[in-house]
Amino acid sequence: MSLKTDYSKGVGIFGGTFDPVHIGHLRTSVELRKILGLSEIRLIPNANPPHRIQPEATAKHRLAMLKLALENEPGLVADDRELRREGLSYTLDTLAEIRAEIGAETPLCLCIGMDSLVNLNQWHRWRELTDLAHIVAAARPGWHLPQGGEVLEFIHAHRVTDKEQLQGQPAGKILIRELTLLPVSATGIRQALQRGESIRYLVPDKVIDYIRQHQLYSD
Repeated sequence: MSLKTDYSKGVGIFGGTFDPVHIGHLRTSVELRKILGLSEIRLIPNANPPHRIQPEATAKHRLAMLKLALENEPGLVADDRELRREGLSYTLDTLAEIRAEIGAETPLCLCIGMDSLVNLNQWHRWRELTDLAHIVAAARPGWHLPQGGEVLEFIHAHRVTDKEQLQGQPAGKILIRELTLLPVSATGIRQALQRGESIRYLVPDKVIDYIRQHQLYSD
């Protein structure tokens, strides 16, 4: 009989295409898990992201690279639920699934970038996100809020400034946390590979080996 996973400290989710996964994704996840004191952060590859161009690598390859990158990092978990689900990858559906798994009282944190937060009204049923989870936005130094509009009103209605306020309830709050985000992009990595340039130290070595083995992102 397997032991039940302890989620008492809370669960974070961090989505993206991970096309490919890189050190920016990994470092942000490690820092947020430590800062927020979460039991784990689940990195969830998008299958069909509604607001982005479709990934270049297949779902199978992106998931395999993510699993390789997380092999030796306890507390970071590759979650393939959106790849297994048909249709567009709506975050609200993912939050509802995870909420059902971890229970009604466990803190759940949706980890996004500040650029996503200021454009939150473009998300599917965006006002309902805080019914299921807290929103934690990772911001670069010098970040700023929108000048006005419905997103700013939404942020003001839910914002807290202390991470401890996320632990006292399962959902409903927005925390903006300044991090020194690494200036690395999957687009830049793909372009470097197409030019035949090295991507060492931008991507875990096991992922580089996988990219070479399967000849990904090359003309």
